[in-house]
Amino acid sequence: MPATAPVTLKIDFVSDVVCPWCAIGLAALTQAADRLAGEVQIDWHFQPFELNPGMAPGGEDLFDHLAAKYGAGRAQLEQTHAQIAARGAALGFTFSQRRTRIYNSFDAHRLLHWLGEEGARGQQLAFQRGLFKRHFTDGENPSDRDVLLRLVRDLGLDEACARAVIDSGEFADAVRERQAFYREQGIHAVPAVIVNERHLIEGGQPVEVFEQALRQMAVQ
Repeated sequence: MPATAPVTLKIDFVSDVVCPWCAIGLAALTQAADRLAGEVQIDWHFQPFELNPGMAPGGEDLFDHLAAKYGAGRAQLEQTHAQIAARGAALGFTFSQRRTRIYNSFDAHRLLHWLGEEGARGQQLAFQRGLFKRHFTDGENPSDRDVLLRLVRDLGLDEACARAVIDSGEFADAVRERQAFYREQGIHAVPAVIVNERHLIEGGQPVEVFEQALRQMAVQ
């Protein structure tokens, strides 16, 4: 009897490059997908959601920004930061203590959109994971042109095309339109995982939660 082909699930992963829970969510979701290898195949699509669309290019001090945004004290923020780091470590993802600033992420989203439109299978996922590592693990600025182009080179992507996208402002309107679309759909916090354009899983869930949800959706 021939083996059953895996079920393909389309996932729109709505996130921001500078969102730590998005890094946790993607790490957990990819591990869940790995557990279901042979049963489920993921068709990845990464969608933009800027947490700080008006932020200046140089960014802001991370704790000052969070204190102003959430009204929390330094001790509370450091405790939350430690909890996030522990969640990441359990998934094999490192949050560096060197990360002291938060940045605008628009150009990173434009490059992700470019790869979604013109890249090969798996390139958008690799670039998104690379962005999370460069920012959260290495403490680099994801709005910096050189940082973005170095990641492009390291992944073996088309550097000339990437440079043209950054320098021309290409896909700016498309990214804004996608962000507006998801906000109109009621997405106001990320990560938001949308499966087959119908099912929503919110937040950086544990691997087991994602695994169970994907398995259930695969048989619907």
